[in-house]
Amino acid sequence: MSRRIDTDVVVLGAGPAGLAAACAAMEAGARVVLVEREERVGGILKQCVHDGFGLVRYRSKLSGPEYALRDADRFAALGGAVMLEAFVTKAERRDGGFSLSCVDKGGVVELSSKALVLATGCRERTDRQVFIHGDRPAGILTAGLAQYMINVQGLLPGRRALILGSGDIGLIMARRMTLEGMEVVGAHEAKPEPSGLSRNVRQCLEDFSIPLELSSTVTSVRGGRRVEGVTTARVDEAMRPIPGTERDVECDTLVLSVGLIPENELARSLGVPLDPATKGPKVDQSMHTLVDGVFACGNAVHVNDLADYVSESGETAGRAAAAYASPGARPERRLVPVEAGPGFLYAVPQLVDLGSAAAEASGGATGAGSAGSAGSTGGADERAAFYFRSRATMPGGAVVRMATADGTELYKRRYAVLRPPEMERFELSPHALSEALAGMRGDGARLVVGMERLEPK
Repeated sequence: MSRRIDTDVVVLGAGPAGLAAACAAMEAGARVVLVEREERVGGILKQCVHDGFGLVRYRSKLSGPEYALRDADRFAALGGAVMLEAFVTKAERRDGGFSLSCVDKGGVVELSSKALVLATGCRERTDRQVFIHGDRPAGILTAGLAQYMINVQGLLPGRRALILGSGDIGLIMARRMTLEGMEVVGAHEAKPEPSGLSRNVRQCLEDFSIPLELSSTVTSVRGGRRVEGVTTARVDEAMRPIPGTERDVECDTLVLSVGLIPENELARSLGVPLDPATKGPKVDQSMHTLVDGVFACGNAVHVNDLADYVSESGETAGRAAAAYASPGARPERRLVPVEAGPGFLYAVPQLVDLGSAAAEASGGATGAGSAGSAGSTGGADERAAFYFRSRATMPGGAVVRMATADGTELYKRRYAVLRPPEMERFELSPHALSEALAGMRGDGARLVVGMERLEPK
């Protein structure tokens, strides 16, 4: 027989975003059920033994497991309910709330909630998604899988590795494999500049004399049962291999670090509109999607550089979900689009809810520690966080502005340098948002994030 659980908020995913969301929702007075497909909470952080986590949130340099443990302990202290090794097989809106069919070790569980938080994270691109066709012998694996094998299972994936791509996980694994005694012959990046953070290029490649070849890719893999080598080639501006530049490289392991994709199958099943630029749901400043009652956070919305910001968005989503689930009338959502101009890869959130901003500005929200007023997203002094990435590297820097359609400026800052791998963040107060957009209606109500590129001196 199936079990049935009625609750206020269901959080899907117990990585840093989900843990933060669950804790924030409980601290705001909501009943919460946290659903996790793995046997332990913590998400990808459980296998990230390197440090560098928590610098923003805790002002401390923590390893991934140490960072995850802080929210796991906080969740346990709050008496949170968690379903481990559980999978959602169906999710739908029903009777003004949500009904989810789950399967765990005990069988089928029917969950009913008033609000839903999607903290489903992201997944790695595979060799097929970057068009390396042909046989797949042993020795081809994603950077995350290599990390799991070494850090969790205590296994070496091979002896001589080549890395395709220069994402942060791949850079970190270049260092990790070297420290474990493997030979890393190099990293090849199809783009003309690295995809990972500058500090990881320095600390993980340059410090270990591992070469990074830009505008270069892997065109084929050789080997029967096991990888015996790969063929690399230079690529042109359209990332097409240049004939005559092929080079054979002997290796027994090909590690792929070719990008991350937000995991949003459940969001699609619920009809949540996605942003083609981020591959995640469109959200407002409280991480509320365009489907009422569905909130999203962390890497499910857009791929973040820092776990600290993943947790930040989770806390925002958790507080907002708790407020949405609380009794009482909800303020009407008045959504204003946020347009990212030329020069931006994307900007998040893609929307601002004027109803929520007005409630916060008037002090209608009570923040953590109580359920708060319905529809509110936190304390009256809680500032809305905005995140963006530039489309190209701007070594001379740029001036970034956010303004209303009529030219009222809300934010302006000069950045010394902008790089696509490095996400930028700024904040606005609910007072500034509500006052700037007061009285705006129709197609003219929108916010515009613009960029003026500066030339290097």
